[in-house]
Amino acid sequence: MGSESQIVCVTGASGFIGSWLVMRLLEHGYTVRATVRDPDNQKKVKHLLDLPKANTHLTLWKADLSEEGSFDAAINGCCGVFHVATPMDFESKDPENEVIKPTINGVLDIMKACIKAKTVKKLIFTSSAGTVNVEEHQGTVYDESNWSDLEFVYAKKMTGWMYFVSKTLAEQAAWKFAKENNLDLITIIPTLVIGPFLMPSMPPSLITGLSPLTGNEAHYGIIRQGQFVHLDDLCMSHIFLFENPKAEGRYICSSHEATIVELAKMLREKYPDYNIPTDFKDADENLGNVVFNSKKLLDLGFQFKYSLEDMFVGAVETCHEKGLIAPPTKIENAINGDTIACIETPTSVKC
Repeated sequence: MGSESQIVCVTGASGFIGSWLVMRLLEHGYTVRATVRDPDNQKKVKHLLDLPKANTHLTLWKADLSEEGSFDAAINGCCGVFHVATPMDFESKDPENEVIKPTINGVLDIMKACIKAKTVKKLIFTSSAGTVNVEEHQGTVYDESNWSDLEFVYAKKMTGWMYFVSKTLAEQAAWKFAKENNLDLITIIPTLVIGPFLMPSMPPSLITGLSPLTGNEAHYGIIRQGQFVHLDDLCMSHIFLFENPKAEGRYICSSHEATIVELAKMLREKYPDYNIPTDFKDADENLGNVVFNSKKLLDLGFQFKYSLEDMFVGAVETCHEKGLIAPPTKIENAINGDTIACIETPTSVKC
């Protein structure tokens, strides 16, 4: 599938994953229709408009997951759609109506738009590791056949539970619709996405990933036994699977695993001026890793390019450049209860 002059749509284009994907698609020669909730909000879209080839190969389209039919115009005439947008409001007072239903209805609305267009050859849906391994007893290796236990999620209602439910139900609904309507669907399941980025604010996944460096203890449990993928590897896997005619089904995209102990050790060695902990609750050097197996993706010919260190150095350096992480002395003061908050922590993000 050659890229020259082909038109594709990227939803959630101003976000962490979406904006980097737009950049890579433009580099590959695609003409990109980028959907955002407010094309006139320069603060949210300037990083897209500043991309190379944006003036000739990029257009912004207004669309919202909560508005039925709002993606129809952007998708009409496209040969492919990359559905990245998703509501992420972990503190919603009404998660059923503000997170879960919009996520499910949003993907179905986009799929209906693909059918109406009659030009869409393939839909790539960015799913989540939260659809795979959220269950009471953790396994040691997970693959594309695994699904999260929603009964456990509803009973436990852990941090982010509505996100796990929304992504799981949305992906399952997408598979049902795709089979009933003969739509070529690929779902990509990334683990925690780390790396340099384009968006002006702190990506939610980096609030978690960089928590040992910033002292954000509320997120330690999420990466106790972590799995990670570089943002660029993830976006390149989207393009790889879109262009590969043999691609089918679900694909885990995860290149590295590390416990929080291993991660903190690496960060201490790289950034010794930060007060990075050496001890963590329920985690020591004997803690084993939980693996998300990317064998299916690798067997198709995809290759990961980045190391774990590459991911985190890229993320930290970008945060420094954008002023999103305070200098070491201010972080230490914040941890000790003084001065400022060390990191921007949005409670509600919609790409």
